[in-house]
Amino acid sequence: MDNSNRLNFDWGLIQAFLAVVEHGAVARAAEAIGATQPTLSRQIAALEAEIGAALFTRGARGSVLTAAGEALVYPARQMQQAAHALQLAASGQSQSLKGTVRITASENTSVYLLPPILASLRIKYPDIQLEIVANNAVDNLLEREADIAIRMSKPQQDTLVARHLGGLKMGGYASKEYLARKEVPFSPATMGEFDWIGYDKNPAIVNSTRALGIELTRESFAIRCDNQLVCWQAMLDGMGIGFGFALLAERYSQLVRVLPENWIPDTQVWLTAPLELRSNPRIRAVYDHLAEHLIQLIQGQNKV
Repeated sequence: MDNSNRLNFDWGLIQAFLAVVEHGAVARAAEAIGATQPTLSRQIAALEAEIGAALFTRGARGSVLTAAGEALVYPARQMQQAAHALQLAASGQSQSLKGTVRITASENTSVYLLPPILASLRIKYPDIQLEIVANNAVDNLLEREADIAIRMSKPQQDTLVARHLGGLKMGGYASKEYLARKEVPFSPATMGEFDWIGYDKNPAIVNSTRALGIELTRESFAIRCDNQLVCWQAMLDGMGIGFGFALLAERYSQLVRVLPENWIPDTQVWLTAPLELRSNPRIRAVYDHLAEHLIQLIQGQNKV
């Protein structure tokens, strides 16, 4: 067989190429992946030498793909997906309960709901270390940004295992101090005279209320922030009416439910993980522990 035209790709060079494609400039890509700009530039130059063509044109606005670069993007991404699949398959074969499991959940879930569940997990499995990613972004489990995700919407990828755990009751609340400052009592007719706390760019609240026939926009919220903890604290400190888990609100004596019970639909909770990782005993142990205790939490909700 004649191998004279076969290219000997270094996977690291492909990763460097994709980083520049994603971030649009060598400097931004180097910062994002924790490399130095000269190192990344040398990797791109090495790949260009291997291929025999320039992959980017460099300008004041960043790195622009050439025709050769454009042609390389799709197969490079296919290689990336294959590498991730290989990593997942290899992880799925690990039989040890010793190691790290990375869990992602929303800020409020991570801060207020998970700690006692994870504390009991650590007692049961002391050799499992936990990493918590507290944010509302839908981390890509297939790219190992997390091993397990607790999410409030059903995942769409068919390569993920997903378990529906039930619904968390929601409510609209305000502090007693805030309501005492208002000159009118709260009612559906006076809703417009109250300050509302909601998200900035996240459309979740707007979409939920719209489904109930109530038209809100981003500007409907006097206080806006996409961080749930900031919104929750703003409500506790008397800045307006906010939204949150009913089982969490009942812990705070200064909060009053202002919206009718069951006016806001329950938030559905899903536990997800890549299919390959469910065969990993360490991932399975954490997954099953989370499922058991979150279901207990959901089933034990008190009406507030």
